[in-house]
Amino acid sequence: MTDSWANFGADLHLDLSAGRGRRAGLVEALREAARSGRLAPGTRLPSSRSLAVDLGMARNTVAEAYAELVAEGWLTARQGSGTRVAERARPRPGKPAGVVPVRRPERSGPSYSLVPGTPDLSGFPRAAWLAAARRALTHAPNDAFGYGADGRGRVELREVLAEYLARVRGVYADPERIVLCAGFVHGLKLMAGVLRARRVRKVAVEGYGLDVHWDVLAGAGLRMRPLPVDGAGARTEALTGAGAGAVLLTPAHQFPTGAALTPARRAAAVDWARTTGGLILEDDYDGEFRYDRQQIGALQGLDPDRVVYLGTASKALAPGLRMGWLVLPPGLVGEVLAVKGRADWTSSALDQLTLAEFIRSGAYDRHVRGMRQRYFRRREALVAAVGDRVTAVSGISAGLHAVLDLPPGTEQPLIQAASWHSLSLTGLSRYRHPQATMPPRDALVVGYGTPPDSAWTPTLNALSATLP
Repeated sequence: MTDSWANFGADLHLDLSAGRGRRAGLVEALREAARSGRLAPGTRLPSSRSLAVDLGMARNTVAEAYAELVAEGWLTARQGSGTRVAERARPRPGKPAGVVPVRRPERSGPSYSLVPGTPDLSGFPRAAWLAAARRALTHAPNDAFGYGADGRGRVELREVLAEYLARVRGVYADPERIVLCAGFVHGLKLMAGVLRARRVRKVAVEGYGLDVHWDVLAGAGLRMRPLPVDGAGARTEALTGAGAGAVLLTPAHQFPTGAALTPARRAAAVDWARTTGGLILEDDYDGEFRYDRQQIGALQGLDPDRVVYLGTASKALAPGLRMGWLVLPPGLVGEVLAVKGRADWTSSALDQLTLAEFIRSGAYDRHVRGMRQRYFRRREALVAAVGDRVTAVSGISAGLHAVLDLPPGTEQPLIQAASWHSLSLTGLSRYRHPQATMPPRDALVVGYGTPPDSAWTPTLNALSATLP
């Protein structure tokens, strides 16, 4: 009987030429695989016993073929290291006649970036995350490796999130009303699909915001009505008579102006939703980062039946995790799942279990506190560096960016000047809705959370050199 353990070597696909002897055909197939580069230098080949079983040959035949190729210099064989493809110059693949080779673009562009939207990715807690992943994998139930039967996502994470959001953000969250998604944009797409199914025609948005969010709404066939934005946030009283069936707001920290929605305007938004039956979509994109003011609770706490709360781990941890969540009014869960699908095919179940363990162990709170201190120090250094070079610095009591107000007509020249100092900056006009009615405002939106620690000082120097 064939030894089944012999098949435990590495798999190797060989095209043995017909009409040649067994050994000669094997020698030619291995030689051609090494010559063409299909078997890269250093690749370890299966043992002679394993390959003989796979090919249905005698072991001696394979051993003789290996020996011949070692003698020719195509393979190397060392005790304890096995048989490997010999190191040699890599072949240049030929190009078909008439085909113009495509040149790989050279890396160019600014060396430093203060573009807002991402945290300091070098601060990702790799060791703590790995420890949480090990614990999660050790205790993961068998069904976590399946296709995901519940479209809401893993219940372990939904239960932990319900406790965390209630404790930290004042959100009324029941695990049964939480739907996990692959980040904010995915959550917004789900809600846009729900609004379209409800035959909502128009959505109110803030006059300053992200075009990617507006594109999602427009892609769902929804028209937008931009609300004016000032130092107190969006003018929510303008919702009355706007004809909108929903509104997208960043009430805790308006992006990009940094304003917090005042209590009166919060109440106006909730009153509008209750009176008209409209929905408030709350983007709580950086709710954990507060510096000079009391923690502002989520708008959802005022009326959980009219507010859809959207949160993510993108700012607190990293956007690459693709982890977000919706806390929904009770009657909306089924409608969201009808758009998303009854199975959870969007986020890794193991990542969900890891995040659940990361939060449950207290590592998430410790990480947020540590990053909050780091960003606070950066904010202080930024304010000190710009000094009186700008008209005002605003939006800095929370979040990961600041707004540097400029004299009229200087925004674009300064962005151009920044490029001369190898610094990437964005102006406030970049985030203005095309139909917004607010007076123009020249300013820079500086993402001080973006650079890694190693680049923070030279980035700040480049900004100082840019400002007159």
